[in-house]
Amino acid sequence: MADRFFPNEIPPEASPTPQEDSLSKLLSLPYTTLSDKLKTSALHLKQTIVNETWGSSGKRVKDYTLYTGALGTAYLLFKAYQITNSESDLKLCSDIVKACDSASKDSGRHVTFICGRAGVCALGAVVAKHAGDEKLLKYYITQFKEIKLNSYLPNELLYGRVGFLWACSFLNKHIGKDTISTTCMRAVVDEIIKAGRRLASKGRCPLMYEWHGKKYWGAAHGLAGIMHVLMDMELKPGEMEDVKNTLRYMIKNRFCSGNYPSSEGSESDRLVHWCHGAPGVTLTLVKAAQVFGDTEFVQAAVDAGEIVWQRGLLKRVGICHGISGNTYIFLALCRLTGNVEYLYRAKAFACFLFDRAQKLISEGKMHGGDRPYSLFEGIGGMAYLFLDMIESSTARFPAYEL
Repeated sequence: MADRFFPNEIPPEASPTPQEDSLSKLLSLPYTTLSDKLKTSALHLKQTIVNETWGSSGKRVKDYTLYTGALGTAYLLFKAYQITNSESDLKLCSDIVKACDSASKDSGRHVTFICGRAGVCALGAVVAKHAGDEKLLKYYITQFKEIKLNSYLPNELLYGRVGFLWACSFLNKHIGKDTISTTCMRAVVDEIIKAGRRLASKGRCPLMYEWHGKKYWGAAHGLAGIMHVLMDMELKPGEMEDVKNTLRYMIKNRFCSGNYPSSEGSESDRLVHWCHGAPGVTLTLVKAAQVFGDTEFVQAAVDAGEIVWQRGLLKRVGICHGISGNTYIFLALCRLTGNVEYLYRAKAFACFLFDRAQKLISEGKMHGGDRPYSLFEGIGGMAYLFLDMIESSTARFPAYEL
């Protein structure tokens, strides 16, 4: 198990007398100074990522997805634009989204924000709004509304119904309420609730789902991700209770370590990723604490966050299953609890990446991702995190927290 993460030897809280090593020196810097360093690094990384994923491809898109493809580069550029107000970043972002639009038109069965056409149309619409291009905005919204969900779709986040619903919420937040109607979203919610109750009918959990024959619990393919998105929907009282009690079931059946199984019945306490394990579940429990106002969810989120601190310095760099993604857990806990200790922990993970990631990757001691410049697997996620750390109170896990 320990081969999956670096031992966390960082002091659990800020020390008044920092050590002489480079990581401790970074952590002792005033936040504005550290933010400037992270910003400079992020913008440098952004340019490298653009060159590798867009410039070197001859501006042709093979993988259009946010997860590992060109849309992830566009999403990073949009984040950079929000920080710097660079019109060239916004223009390049729009150009890449247009290429992704062309590449995704025949991908009818891929309908989600992270891995499907919904992400292309939703991001395209938001970028068009910022650019003041009403014609392009109307085009992307029209294209989004033409996406069809077939009856064979799974219900999970990366490829399923809740991944489409998240894109609807993204549009409604950034374009305007009811851009995608409640009626449209309600029809999808009905299918998700119906499927969850049907599979759970003989079990102790109110809602249960399968993906590729497994009853996953995590954010990417399972209960945590599905409950996370459902909490943003207008649910009936009985449905809200089912969501709440599904989360209670997960808390009750977590490992004695405090980590969460990757799937129903699994006894392998190994994964501490956003996609599987405590990190993704923590973000969902933070949301539950805010939605239900229940202290049991606050405590469960805090407990899960401890696992991320202990075992979350993963030997991977990315957002999905790496240190970049795990850093967001502390930012979310800081917002929930108001405890600045969590901001220190987020700084600690971010500084670890800033100080050591490139060297560890070059030495083969850290996995840079199968797609090393991508948003969810590679250094694209690290660059995005560094930009988010500039205004940490507004930081949100990309394509998961709204």
